[in-house]
Amino acid sequence: MSHEYKINEIFYSLQGEGARAGSANVFIRFSNCNLRCTVEQNGFDCDTEFISGKQMGLSELVEAVVKIGGKCRSVIFTGGEPGLSLNDPLIAAFKKAGYYLAVESNGTVALPEGLDWICISPKTALHTLKVKKGNEIKFVRNLDQMLPPLSPEYDWEHKWISPAFRSDGLAPEVLAHCIQLIKENPEWKLSTQQHKIWKVR
Repeated sequence: MSHEYKINEIFYSLQGEGARAGSANVFIRFSNCNLRCTVEQNGFDCDTEFISGKQMGLSELVEAVVKIGGKCRSVIFTGGEPGLSLNDPLIAAFKKAGYYLAVESNGTVALPEGLDWICISPKTALHTLKVKKGNEIKFVRNLDQMLPPLSPEYDWEHKWISPAFRSDGLAPEVLAHCIQLIKENPEWKLSTQQHKIWKVR
């Protein structure tokens, strides 16, 4: 059986956010997303190009990751929305090759079993989420955006608030708003997009 995936890009860099910030990973960015984030609706404009891409077979994809990442055996599936592309054969192939598998998803698409780390960054109302538990949940917040209450069915080890970046960087007033949210909700923590400060991918 043939398995092909539309890949936007593959690159080797450091995770810039959340509990795994600073760790080396090979990022596999899948093409396509089921959402279109805008500042009017979501508090920020999506700054990722995920429309273009090329078809890659499963063995070709694993080989490319091995070549790009060298000794690194940690992969982050991202997008777009990786949940549209991830499936059991892909998970099995990377596990066989010895990889730790993380995903960054908007949570609106069910994810396959076998992932080692699940990070959900909701862009829609909580009741639309198909993924309600995992390792970390991250809300990107802009001015005047508050936190939705999490009922017991949502189970996360780490809960992050991430200030929305603008084209000219991180605005002090947005950072101050997020810090205030955390002071009011101390079970949450601050996570900034450090890779943008480090000027890495």
